[in-house]
Amino acid sequence: MPDITPDPLQELLARLREARDAAAQDPFGDPVLLIALAISRRIDDGPLDLDGLAALVQRLSDGAAAERARRLAAYVGLPAGPASLAELAERLVRPDPEDSPIPFARYRALVETPRFAAVFTAHPTFSLPPETGAALAQAASGATLPEGLVHRPSPPTLGEEFRQAAAAIERGRDALDGLAAALLTAAKSVWGDRWTTLVPRAVLLASWVGYDTDGRTDIGWWDTLRLRLTMKRLQLERLQAQLAGLGDCAAPLRARLGGALEAVRTQIAAVPERPEPEAVERLSAAMVGLREAALTGTAPLLELFPQAIAAAPDDAARLALAVARSGLAAHGLSLAHTHTRLNAAQVHNAVRQRLGFAASPDDMAQRRGLLAAINTALGEVAAQPVDFGALLAEQASAARLMLICAQIAKHVDGSAPIRFLIAETETGYTLLAALWLARRFGVDHAVELSPLFETAEALDRGERVLEEALRSPHFRDYIRQHGRLCLQFGYSDSGRYIGQLAGSYLAERLKLRLVELLRRHKLDGIEVVLFDTHGESVGRGGHPDSLADRLAYLSPPQARAALDRAGLKLREETAFQGGDGYLLFGTPQLAAATVAGIAAHAFTPIGPVDDPVYAEADYVADFFATVRREMQALVADPGYAALLGAFGPGLLDRTGSRPAVRQSDGLGGPIRISHPSQLRAIPNNAILQQLGWMANSIHGLGIAAAANPDAFADLRARSPRFKRALALAARAAACSDLGVLRAVVDTLDPGPWLDRAGFTRREGRRAALLGIAQAVERLDLDAPTRRLFRRLQADHLALQAAWPDLPVMPDRLVLLHALRLALLHRIWLLAVELPEFSPRHGATRESLVIRILQLDIEPVLKLLEEIFPAAPGAVVGLDFHEPAPPREGLSYAREHAEIFRPMARLFALVRGCGAAITHEVGAFG
Repeated sequence: MPDITPDPLQELLARLREARDAAAQDPFGDPVLLIALAISRRIDDGPLDLDGLAALVQRLSDGAAAERARRLAAYVGLPAGPASLAELAERLVRPDPEDSPIPFARYRALVETPRFAAVFTAHPTFSLPPETGAALAQAASGATLPEGLVHRPSPPTLGEEFRQAAAAIERGRDALDGLAAALLTAAKSVWGDRWTTLVPRAVLLASWVGYDTDGRTDIGWWDTLRLRLTMKRLQLERLQAQLAGLGDCAAPLRARLGGALEAVRTQIAAVPERPEPEAVERLSAAMVGLREAALTGTAPLLELFPQAIAAAPDDAARLALAVARSGLAAHGLSLAHTHTRLNAAQVHNAVRQRLGFAASPDDMAQRRGLLAAINTALGEVAAQPVDFGALLAEQASAARLMLICAQIAKHVDGSAPIRFLIAETETGYTLLAALWLARRFGVDHAVELSPLFETAEALDRGERVLEEALRSPHFRDYIRQHGRLCLQFGYSDSGRYIGQLAGSYLAERLKLRLVELLRRHKLDGIEVVLFDTHGESVGRGGHPDSLADRLAYLSPPQARAALDRAGLKLREETAFQGGDGYLLFGTPQLAAATVAGIAAHAFTPIGPVDDPVYAEADYVADFFATVRREMQALVADPGYAALLGAFGPGLLDRTGSRPAVRQSDGLGGPIRISHPSQLRAIPNNAILQQLGWMANSIHGLGIAAAANPDAFADLRARSPRFKRALALAARAAACSDLGVLRAVVDTLDPGPWLDRAGFTRREGRRAALLGIAQAVERLDLDAPTRRLFRRLQADHLALQAAWPDLPVMPDRLVLLHALRLALLHRIWLLAVELPEFSPRHGATRESLVIRILQLDIEPVLKLLEEIFPAAPGAVVGLDFHEPAPPREGLSYAREHAEIFRPMARLFALVRGCGAAITHEVGAFG
């Protein structure tokens, strides 16, 4: 007979749909808790065991990953094929197909001026095992996604982060070669042999993987040097491979490359694992002694290309040489440009040690005097010699980073500038202090200082920060020396503290104010570099609809047009953060489509902007001010911290090198979070995703829209800018559900547990449920989280009234949340079964139960294994030469079999559901 056993997944989905339909007619219905309870009863009754639960999680994860691959393909336009680079190049040559081509000089300026850079960062979003990430990218490129993949990540090492970044960058460079070839071929069809003089470099790649020391303690200066030398080696090996089949015309180039590669490999081998003085002395010998052989700039190679091109046997060889030259000229002696990063406090500390400034840059009463003092110091500073010994002696992290920049510029590559990003820049003093350090170490010509504006305060005060710096003639001279002003805009902290949409509005407002600021200081005509450091998720500024929307959202046409009208050259830069961001370069097809989309954006002519959102400036300002006010009130609500910290950090696997919580409470378990600032931005947002309510992208919109529903509806219909911003909110709404959030809040309330205790008829269950109710009572989270829920619910009801077709969470994602909640409840049922024991390592039974409720499972289980050993150990079987007492009391095999091991498996499934939810949302954090 055929197997008629019902499919548990389809059965649960059908049951969920019925429950959601019923809840639509019943204001007191709770479909998520209802399904969680149904799953728990199936576990009790036998139809679902741990293996069956694992199979459910696997199927849901596989399905979510397959859908994520489809969205990724659509994001870059792969179903219809990538944009044609040849057509793009032909449009540049001849914007009007019926007209003559543009002048050659204009075409040269178009293709040789850097217009855009893709920056690969090491943000902790390595949320997939490398093999699974590769399979997902291949599925987005047309392959079949294998079933049974592992979806939970392992914490990456710095080496693994670098390996993934380098592989993505290699594919990006291949795609850029395709762009260069298309631009050169289009020129060849019009201007004859003059095409061989072109060096296209409109789109660049950059990386800070291995160079970012903001919030990281695992990256030493020796690591940074080793990885930067490795990027040099990869660039030289790439160039060597490009020239390998080109015969005698490229022989001089290959010979020079061969010697350089041998020297660089020797230098890499000399970099120590630890900064021992003798090892650093040997490193210095290799870096200084092999400096000329290893090359410290691109000129010795670039000057060999014209001769090689002239001697090439045919156009194919000439094209290959011209493409190789473009990649070298665009990126210098590295696979990608170098960005370093640290925070403002590190800069302040380094300068205070050297100049003896007692005043704090945060003290407004002393700010003017401090600015005058640093300006005077800039007029007196003299460059001092720098060697590798200085790195051994230096204790200040900002000074060490500036020193390694000096050594890289001197001994590795002086042909490309090093971006020096400074997080948390909230005063112009920070920029002047960093310039003083750069001049002190003689590297001001090689580093591009760039403030990061991310918090609401920094975005509000950004114009004043720049004004304070630009009042200094030394800083203005520095900007003129480089010919550009570099600014970085962040979307993580602004999004989580004032709302993602309000944060993007402040960033755009600051960009629009740059024009007058630069004109006032007579810096017209310089290049402005605007680096948007957003994440891949909507909560951190990653637009969900398409790559084109992503780029237009971050760099609105109005801001681009304002800079263009002022005669300021614009270079846009955007982040591809961690493993999630690298997916867009995960295969050659994805990389080619991504580069094609970037090129289409970068080369789009800047014309007049006709968007009603700018005509309704007062309404828009009030709208986003309301969103900001409501989000700030939410962040200040004690219930918000209580909700995030209840068990949220325990839902997350490590996806990077930094802990999710900023500090630890030692043996007492996870610290009680009293404010969201105790979480880092990415885990903060990831917890919201896991709780089923992406507050940072939707909260406050309801109150703001309700203030003038007609204006809201009108702009949503007519304004491309407003509509594009609300698309983030729409995606966030599709990943949010009040029923899911209500179920979480109910779980933190003793009342529903007492209700279950009153209804249960299962033997022994009543005592367990009462035990959970008592433990949850000790957590004392129910009152603040219920007040918080009402705040969120009221705003969302207002948004639904103003936006009737607001998307809702799909059934599969709701089921994932319900399943995960059922698993969590089973863990709690096991927690109250812990046997009594005497206090050990400061832990009591009650404290361990609380820690389990907070999902601090792994350290608790490790401690329980010590308290309750699974086997009697070495005592059994030994002869102690006297009559032996019974040994049965020495083993706790039952506790391990019935409590500890099932708890560990359930917790692994909880984390597995979390990985599936990340797939559904589309990015981590």
